[in-house]
Amino acid sequence: MSNVLYVPSTNLIGRGCLKEVGPFIEELGFKKALVVTDKFLNESGVAAKVVEQLDKSGVEFVIYDEVKPNPTVKNVHDGVDVFKENDCDFIVSIGGGSPQDAAKGIGLVVTNGGNVRDYEGVNQTKRKAVPTVAVNTTAGTSAEYTINYVITDEEREVKMVMVDKNSLVTISVNDPELMLDKPASLTAATGMDALTHAIEAIVTPGAYTITDATALAAVENIFKYLPRAVKDGHDIEAREQMVYVMFLAGVAFNNAGLGFVHSMAHQLGGVYDLPHGVCNAMLLPIVERENAKRNPRKFRAIAKAAGLETEGKTDEQCAEDVIVAIKKMSEEVGIPSKLSELGIKEIDLDKLAENSLKDACAPGNPFMPTKEETIEMFKEII
Repeated sequence: MSNVLYVPSTNLIGRGCLKEVGPFIEELGFKKALVVTDKFLNESGVAAKVVEQLDKSGVEFVIYDEVKPNPTVKNVHDGVDVFKENDCDFIVSIGGGSPQDAAKGIGLVVTNGGNVRDYEGVNQTKRKAVPTVAVNTTAGTSAEYTINYVITDEEREVKMVMVDKNSLVTISVNDPELMLDKPASLTAATGMDALTHAIEAIVTPGAYTITDATALAAVENIFKYLPRAVKDGHDIEAREQMVYVMFLAGVAFNNAGLGFVHSMAHQLGGVYDLPHGVCNAMLLPIVERENAKRNPRKFRAIAKAAGLETEGKTDEQCAEDVIVAIKKMSEEVGIPSKLSELGIKEIDLDKLAENSLKDACAPGNPFMPTKEETIEMFKEII
């Protein structure tokens, strides 16, 4: 069976690349963009830097900036209404994972109809989304060039995971200069999200040569550059390297899959509206410890990529060192250590565990935990 590699057809990456996007947009031949972003990015002037390029290219636009940190079904359908009411013919998404995910949902509903709830799962649409230029502003989620997106169903308090090749954007833009003023907490959360992507892509049974190579390269550089980017947000070298890291990790998980860290983290985000990267970072060492019991061999390569000593050690010892290194990294960049600090209640664990097992990422894990095992993993960080 062959492997399929999904990436956008055009990817601009590196310092100053935003200023080069105009001609690429002009080549698309579209006339009016729906700009999908959030209030902060619009009011802080980040969105203005992007729409300036639309102005220079003579492209009209209308801004929809109602996207929440965990985008909802309502966000998607409100965006669809704005798209149609203003006769837009393409989308420009500006932001991290939230605006990117919302834009994918909007683009697919416009072309496929129905409700975005209908798209939960794998490849549930028949038509490609509206052409989209995805301008990323954080280094971590990889949402701007993957086929995954997550929308919160506010009625069920569930994060719906969609994996859909029809959601792939037309052009991705990753300019580290847009990330220089991001706060340390956001830098840490998105960076740990990228580490989770890389490690889960390595241990999943869906991994293959290309995804292993990109994921291990991502692990190596996250350990080198994430602490620097958190310590000094204007360290442009660290910012740029984290952009490359995100791209590498995105290529890996976009094509190999994810695992149970994401399954559990999605539930915390759906019920408590918590930052996805923080949830991933807290759960990563817990879930990978259990994965290592089943397949420690994979962790030797991870340990080596992370700069840990592997000579003369067993696979099990390498795995243990990786778990310790993840915990140290989280502590160094300021990730909370306990879920109780974020308002999580033990009474909700049954629901959280049950929904984790139903999550679309769960089958990508090396093993499927029981409901009881999932509850115990949640309890470890409460």
